[in-house]
Amino acid sequence: MKNTFVAMALAVAGTVSGAVQEIRWNDAGLHAQALDVAPGKFAEVCGPLKAGEQVTWSFEADGPMNFNIHYHEGDKVSYPARENGVSKRAGELKVELDHGYCWMWSNKGTQPVRLKLELRHKR
Repeated sequence: MKNTFVAMALAVAGTVSGAVQEIRWNDAGLHAQALDVAPGKFAEVCGPLKAGEQVTWSFEADGPMNFNIHYHEGDKVSYPARENGVSKRAGELKVELDHGYCWMWSNKGTQPVRLKLELRHKR
């Protein structure tokens, strides 16, 4: 798994300054990235999921980040997960509603933060 993560991370490494990116699952159901999040900016990856699906997720950053998983229903935003000031977390999202879901990290600090993330899709 680590070798796959490293290869995927190198393929999509970059600097992010507030862009929303589409989740791109590979044939094994993996989306992995490594990127730099500029001070005061965010990184967000989003994609559609169906009820009954699961996504195992993990991330590691070299500085504190505000993190959440969210989806929108009109003007309402729901948060299956949300934490502030964290640099490493892992969990599993069990999808209850057909929706577009987003994993989001905000850098509230004054220095760039290196972020490595991995999402593994289970149908």
